[in-house]
Amino acid sequence: MKKVLVGMSGGVDSSVAALILKQQGYEVSGCTLKLFDSINTLSNIEDAKNVCCKLEIEHHVFDFADSFKKYVTDSFAQSYINGETPNPCVECNRHIKFGEMLKRAEELGYDYIATGHYAKIEKGEKTGRYQLIRSADRKKDQTYVLYNLTQYQLARTLFPLWNTDKPANRLLAEENGLINSRKPDSQDICFVPDGDYAGFIERYTGRSFEPGNFVDTDGNVIGTHQGIIKYTVGQRKGLGTAFGKPVFVCSKDCENNTVTLGDSASLMSCELFAEDINFISVEKLTEPVRCTAKARYNMTEQPCTVTQIGDDRIKVVFDTPQRAITKGQAVVLYDGDIVIGGGKIL
Repeated sequence: MKKVLVGMSGGVDSSVAALILKQQGYEVSGCTLKLFDSINTLSNIEDAKNVCCKLEIEHHVFDFADSFKKYVTDSFAQSYINGETPNPCVECNRHIKFGEMLKRAEELGYDYIATGHYAKIEKGEKTGRYQLIRSADRKKDQTYVLYNLTQYQLARTLFPLWNTDKPANRLLAEENGLINSRKPDSQDICFVPDGDYAGFIERYTGRSFEPGNFVDTDGNVIGTHQGIIKYTVGQRKGLGTAFGKPVFVCSKDCENNTVTLGDSASLMSCELFAEDINFISVEKLTEPVRCTAKARYNMTEQPCTVTQIGDDRIKVVFDTPQRAITKGQAVVLYDGDIVIGGGKIL
């Protein structure tokens, strides 16, 4: 009997993942990761422990707070300070859930790890490579934040929710007496539950960020901003100044402490460059490839041409202009439902 360690956040998805794997005949244990100190962390641990008790499986708590600080929160803060808009879930998956947790599972003799992500893993018959494939429920599909997974990690990971949907999972949890069957989904970044990223960074770093100039696309000063980390590309609301017409954040210049504002058309662009790339369905791109791409989590993938222009860099040219392509976000490439790979937007 294969042994699997399920990462259990205390939410319904990971709980149902453990339930399904047990029903499928795996020897299942659960683990909850302590990543930072908060009341929610303790509550989530208790919820996961309660579910494991109900399922009659073992439950572990692993303290990965030091690694989470190094790879996620430190990186998140520095990325904002550098004028980027990061996606910490990508880094958490890469280094913590499928890095530290997998390593710990192997040390304890488990064959696999599993999570409640909505995605599918399948080994390609022709290539022999593990493929990451979008889930049956497109609304819940999470392949965008999983594009950094390696062949080694994919070979040792199970995603039992790939062909399910959230309402069915809630019903299954309720039918099996799991206390979190109606627990609300988390909406914000876990370590910034109030959504105030700028406030978090100021508290976390102990730094204050000085006001500077709003400038138009020609470089003319048109107002004063309240600290460069308080703005993201594409933002319209909360600028703190009335300009008499709709304006949007088009870019940020950390060196000169300026934020460029422009009209909606100024946000549109057809190309991007990305580095820190990871390919899944192929080892590398030997020629330009036609595919689709997402430049942020909640966008619909768009037709494009992708060219690898170095060992760790790609160029993506969209067929039509895209809105608010943002430094620090991920671009993820798709061949139909199959994830080709992705990288961090420059």
